[in-house]
Amino acid sequence: MTDYAAPVRDMRFVLAELACLDQIAALPGCEAVTPDLVDAILEEAARFAGEVLAPLNQPGDSVGNVREGDVVRTAPGFRDAYAQFVAGGWNALGCDPDYGGQGLPMVLSTAVKEMWNAANMAFALCPLLTTGAIEALALVGTDAQKAQYLPKMIEGSWTGTMNLTEPQAGSDLAAVRTRAEPEGAHYRIRGQKIFITYGEHDFTDNIIHLVLARLPDAPEGVKGISLFVVPKFLVNPDGSLGARNDVHCVSLEHKLGIHASPTATLAFGDSGGAIGTLVGAPNRGLEYMFIMMNRARFDIGLQGVAISDRAYQQALDYARTRVQGSEAGVRGGGRVPIIRHPDVRRMLLRMKSQAEASRALAYTVASWFDIAERHPDAAERARHQALVDLMIPVVKGWSTDSAIEVAATGVQVHGGTGFIEDTGAAQFLRDAQITTIYEGTTGIQANDLVGRKIARDQGQAARAALGLMSMTVAALDAAEGEDFAVLRAALHAALARLEAVVDWIVATYPGNPQAVLAGAVPALKLFGTVAGGWQSARAALAAQSRLAAGDNEDAGFYRAKINTARFYADHVLIQAGGLAHAAMAGAAGVLALGDAAFAA
Repeated sequence: MTDYAAPVRDMRFVLAELACLDQIAALPGCEAVTPDLVDAILEEAARFAGEVLAPLNQPGDSVGNVREGDVVRTAPGFRDAYAQFVAGGWNALGCDPDYGGQGLPMVLSTAVKEMWNAANMAFALCPLLTTGAIEALALVGTDAQKAQYLPKMIEGSWTGTMNLTEPQAGSDLAAVRTRAEPEGAHYRIRGQKIFITYGEHDFTDNIIHLVLARLPDAPEGVKGISLFVVPKFLVNPDGSLGARNDVHCVSLEHKLGIHASPTATLAFGDSGGAIGTLVGAPNRGLEYMFIMMNRARFDIGLQGVAISDRAYQQALDYARTRVQGSEAGVRGGGRVPIIRHPDVRRMLLRMKSQAEASRALAYTVASWFDIAERHPDAAERARHQALVDLMIPVVKGWSTDSAIEVAATGVQVHGGTGFIEDTGAAQFLRDAQITTIYEGTTGIQANDLVGRKIARDQGQAARAALGLMSMTVAALDAAEGEDFAVLRAALHAALARLEAVVDWIVATYPGNPQAVLAGAVPALKLFGTVAGGWQSARAALAAQSRLAAGDNEDAGFYRAKINTARFYADHVLIQAGGLAHAAMAGAAGVLALGDAAFAA
């Protein structure tokens, strides 16, 4: 596995030119976000990711975690790396200053999180879950819960989890059976939760579990689920740790990838009942859990961005150093690095273009998060929140699907050596597989997009996004050169396809939801593909503007942006027609067969 070098130059470009960091810095509470501060954070995060986290990635994958009774020992070096992570203040980057956070905008912390995930995705999962738990408690926790848990969690000296899934209740949370019996000022929690990321570990001396459970008088279904905070160790009034709570790790999963991330089965209440306190109002737990879920879904999409970039770096290094064959069309030429072969260049550009497009989309959506949270105008907050809600399933579903494709292409670039674990290329593919599954599969994201985010509001948010994309098409009209003519034609045609699909979903869903759901994943992929093309075109326009202004120091970088956008238009955006057809006309084939016809 090659060394990881965070793509800081591209991150700066995307933050400045596409995510409009200067506008975010003008929002209330962001006044400290100066260019010097941004550069310092990115450079130090890149150093930590490259020097501390990345060297642990492949060894951690090989060794994994060990459960010794009720204790889980993480892979060698991980605990020390986490201590350095906390000491560096990284966990507090985007958190509330009232509880010890640094209060920096989400778009900046998004760039930093990409580095953690690219360097060592298994490590990065721990702070990812903690961040979600912090957000849920900050928004709906009591003042006592906030004071008791948030300072330590924001600092990182305690971590957090979310506990939804049970053996009989995967994505169907209506089937949750964990019970919560009232007992004075607290509750006794009894049940079992599975697939709990970092449910047990040796990083910290306490783990704060957020747990879905049912009260005795709760109604059936998802409307009868409440949310509880259940610490591994009870916390005394003075903040010190008390007795061990009745929650225990009873097994660890053996997984395809992310081996260094402990995925635990937790038993609550085997010895009398775990003590927990209610978060928010009774029977609104699923609503509160989705506070964590939505942020986690965005962060998982960011994992897709990170793995795409990491797999690309690995493949690029191999293609530059692997010498094999002579260059096509050069008579008598010597053997050359495989990057000189056209098909290898095609694969590398496919990886590069998708990684950069997904990064640009994620950072842009992160900037919308910041506007939705901080803008002084309520109408602007509402408008950007609608865009965020629309794009979360796209960022999650499309970016992670792309990551699997990019990582698989990386294995292909390596040829036979990519199939051998020693090179590291296979690990990225194995790790990427989970990103399309946890926090809701691609199918779940697609159903959310077409049902809740497009059909429910009659396509208003989707058409607002299409309007932003159309503005870029108009800007391309004024750009000179063949590359921009191709970009404009491709993006214009792809937008027309996406608009047709949005109109079809709005018209069809009320009377025939099955037809829409049968094509939901192609619709999501279409939305992501077009949004990625939009971002690529914006990047090309920004690069052209820099070149026209005489910014020759980075001329090669800017020309590469234009070339990469052209490649995306020719090789990726061209798929829009097929995806649109599958979204609107694919239901006939999907729904035609009876269940028995699937038999061999």
